[in-house]
Amino acid sequence: MKQGGVFLMEKTMSVEEKIKRAEEIYNRRKGINIEENRTEKLHVNEPTKDVKLLKKLIIQIIICGIIYGTFYIIQNNKFIFSEDFLNKSKEILSEDTNFVEIYQNIKNTIQSFNQGIINQTQNNNNQQENQEQNNKETENSEGNTETKQEERSKEQEGIGGATEEQTPNQSQEQTSSQTEEQKQEQISSQTKEVTQEEQDINNIKNTTQFIKPIEGKISSTYGYRGAATGTVPKNHTGTDIASNTGTKIKSATEGEVVLASEEGDYGKHLKIIIGEVAIIYAHCNQLYVKQGDHVTQGQEIAEVGSTGNSTGPHLHFEIRYQERTVDPQKILEI
Repeated sequence: MKQGGVFLMEKTMSVEEKIKRAEEIYNRRKGINIEENRTEKLHVNEPTKDVKLLKKLIIQIIICGIIYGTFYIIQNNKFIFSEDFLNKSKEILSEDTNFVEIYQNIKNTIQSFNQGIINQTQNNNNQQENQEQNNKETENSEGNTETKQEERSKEQEGIGGATEEQTPNQSQEQTSSQTEEQKQEQISSQTKEVTQEEQDINNIKNTTQFIKPIEGKISSTYGYRGAATGTVPKNHTGTDIASNTGTKIKSATEGEVVLASEEGDYGKHLKIIIGEVAIIYAHCNQLYVKQGDHVTQGQEIAEVGSTGNSTGPHLHFEIRYQERTVDPQKILEI
């Protein structure tokens, strides 16, 4: 019936009324949609606004807490406003900082550092040039000596009328002169070594006092020796003192234990340093001290043994100056 009534009303309504009615229906529907969208937007924006307000509130609370804390610390801390603190701050503020002077000092230090590097490089270059010049001079001198020898041999051949039978004598004389020169060079090198050893011995005697590490018989001295087996080296760097296994070894000097090891040909051994002097106690049966310990003269530091490259129980007693070995029997009576 309603549909029939509406149909009858539409028939009775004019065209203008129909248009107005359609516009009213459209506007009414449009207004409902706008209100719905507004309500949805309001509902969506409400939680974001709440979050922003909460953040602002938290930040304000934190700021208030910081301000309150600073005032509380200032009020209850007497050191900040003490006379010593105020006087110190006045003293620091009253100092006149000369930045120009600081800049000049930094500049001078950098220039001196650069100048030192330049001087060092120049010295190195000069040394290299001097060395090259010396090498050239030696080469020239050797060439001059060779030419002089050739001239002398030619003069002898021309003056004496030497035949081919006499030339072997001249060659023998030349070889003999060369061997003499080689002998002199060997003697000079040996004397240099002896003087170096004597210098080391004098330095050791002047700086360090020794006592005998153990009582015993010397089984092998310092220096070159005939090897008993293939494992025993010919160049002996210390003095071997034979004794029974377990004999207590006393420190010949005071010093610091820089090495306590069980490896290598020395077996169980110690290295004690005092100044530039080093003493080695090798082939021990047992060590009483460890690396880093400070020992006194006469302190028991180890036991005699036969560990490492050894043919029997003994103490290998070695003395070094700047890592150069010397004869221990020239330092103390063993």
